[in-house]
Amino acid sequence: MEYSNLPDLSSLGTLKAIVEGGGVSAAARIMHIGQPAVTKRLRALEESYGVSLMQRISGRLRLTEAGQKVYHTATLILERHLALREELRSLTKGHEVLRLEVTAAIGEHLLPDLLIDFNETHPRYRIESRLAYSRQIVKHLSANRVDMALLETAPEHPDILVQKWQDDKLWLVCGMNHPLANVSQISPNDMLNQKFVLREPRSSIRTALDKSLQDIGIEKLNIAFEVGSSEAIVDVLDRGKHLSYMPRFAVEERVREGSLHHITVSDFRILRTLWIARSRSGLTHSVAEAFISLIQSLPVVSRKMS
Repeated sequence: MEYSNLPDLSSLGTLKAIVEGGGVSAAARIMHIGQPAVTKRLRALEESYGVSLMQRISGRLRLTEAGQKVYHTATLILERHLALREELRSLTKGHEVLRLEVTAAIGEHLLPDLLIDFNETHPRYRIESRLAYSRQIVKHLSANRVDMALLETAPEHPDILVQKWQDDKLWLVCGMNHPLANVSQISPNDMLNQKFVLREPRSSIRTALDKSLQDIGIEKLNIAFEVGSSEAIVDVLDRGKHLSYMPRFAVEERVREGSLHHITVSDFRILRTLWIARSRSGLTHSVAEAFISLIQSLPVVSRKMS
């Protein structure tokens, strides 16, 4: 039979662990097996394909050209099998579980209330939610590892269906002890004299901000430091020395209550759209349909930040 000499999944997983772990000993820890077993699996994989997959250069194992091709294919195969396992688990539960991934800002400020409302209206359904960067979410959606996502940028992928959820803006805000706390508007150039605390470069917020600044000829702000949490940014703003750009839905309530101050920038707006994304192979998911119906009927209002 033509499939009889193909490698098994454990051998492919071992190659992936060697490459991503940085060697045989690391792979042994990742796979929870001994180093001789790792070496044996690697040799079996090479025998199966009839080529050398790794070579030692300057004391370290490196992929050969053939090994790079096998590693890439192994990654795809293993991702597909993980997705298949999740799909089968959902089938056995009658599609009563929705695998949902969201970006950090949405997860921090919008998702808790959405999950509570959904649980109250659909108690027999369950949502398994995780936070991730947009790039990771696109990868997981295309590999069917998640059923649905809420994002701040629209992914461009042939296997992903995108639909608009809500409009949003990025607001320039400061704490009430900041020198600009009584100023309603500044010019774009005025921002160059201020210190900023911002989200990290890979975040959706930062991507939108950087592009909008470049469009008006501002290459770089004075960034004092970067953090990976909107809550942490608010804590820094409370000290009164920094400005930040944050999603309106994350700070609107605090601005209304008077604990943060919103500053407009003349002739400069950062308009965004929040998106719903789904894998095209899972468009008949009953829980996803119910969740989409709920979130599209609700206004985007963030929960109160502590």
